[in-house]
Amino acid sequence: MRGGRVAIVGGSIAGCAASIALERGGAEDITVYERAADGLAERGVGVAVHNARHAELESAGYIDAAVPWVPITRRRWYVRDDSDVRSPLGRAIATDPFPFHSYNWGPLWRELRGRVPATADFRAGSAIEAVEFTPGGAEVHAGGRTERYDVVIGADGYRSTVRAALYADVLPEYAGYLAWRGAYPVERLGDAELWAEDECAYVVFPGGHLVVYRIPDGAGGHRVNWVLYTVPPAGLDQGMRTPTSLPPGTAGDGLRAHLAHVADELLPAFWGGLVRATTHDELFLQPLYDFTAPHYAVGRAFLVGDAATVARPHTGAGAVKALQDATVLEAALTSTATWTEALAAYDADRAPSGQAMVELGRRLGRGLVLETPEWGALDQESLGMWWAEVTGTGPFGGRELKR
Repeated sequence: MRGGRVAIVGGSIAGCAASIALERGGAEDITVYERAADGLAERGVGVAVHNARHAELESAGYIDAAVPWVPITRRRWYVRDDSDVRSPLGRAIATDPFPFHSYNWGPLWRELRGRVPATADFRAGSAIEAVEFTPGGAEVHAGGRTERYDVVIGADGYRSTVRAALYADVLPEYAGYLAWRGAYPVERLGDAELWAEDECAYVVFPGGHLVVYRIPDGAGGHRVNWVLYTVPPAGLDQGMRTPTSLPPGTAGDGLRAHLAHVADELLPAFWGGLVRATTHDELFLQPLYDFTAPHYAVGRAFLVGDAATVARPHTGAGAVKALQDATVLEAALTSTATWTEALAAYDADRAPSGQAMVELGRRLGRGLVLETPEWGALDQESLGMWWAEVTGTGPFGGRELKR
């Protein structure tokens, strides 16, 4: 496995972690193509990592203990109950253990970027135009240049150029609803003391739910991080049925009016105010899609992170899967003698995990958004039974890594 030219397409969390795996696996000539010229470190949304998965990834060297994080120990479920105005948080219907580390995406990426091998050629601002595979390798076209590599790793997200070159017919499928996201300094939140620092809130309503937890701000403080899932009114999701994204500040008046309705009419006062406190420039929309590639390794290509599988965020394991992909990639490289054997070993492990995540995400999407129960009628016992039925044996928070 020593030597060989390897191209990584994509330089976010998955791509940086893959570069670490490659160096540990013996690759000596690594090029990373990242389309963004700058700004990756400024992404301030939350990343939650289950404690058990965190321990595995820290032990494997893919999460550094020095990266700031906020401990989450419990999840509390709230519903709006206008007959009981004693608490602006709403009525708590259940509380369960929720052992997670919460991170800020930017500092987590920055730490991984700092560990990209010094010998690697990290080309920021370099968008890939095409990838062509040949019997013995691949050609990468970027910036008017064509370069040949022995192996290409697709780490370029859900609209992956590498995956498209392998599977032109594998396209992200619109889930039928949206995720609103926001993050801002916790000091802006009125009555923040009402909400415990170690609590992840699931605020549920007919046709959706809000997830809220604290994340580090990278400077010793905390930020409010929230995600709200809801089906948009008819006609307002036009243009989202094919893969797209809406950066902060670009949501139209109709969608923002819908969000205001949810905040004012469906959420308890505290949580509605929390959403309302997000400025227009901090507010962005994530239309939800899912898919998984039939194989994570084909010919001379590996797929990692969202280039291989996109599961709905309900699974609580997006970043975990990307880091686990890198961990398994390293193991495949160090335990085999040829690229062909490494590709086969990696695919055998990761492809089933991707399929399981997509299936779990779809089940949770039905239960938490598309076919919600009568939340107000649930209590600790019945909600626990409902959650167990919806998740089944699915890997919520990510599957345990094989040893």
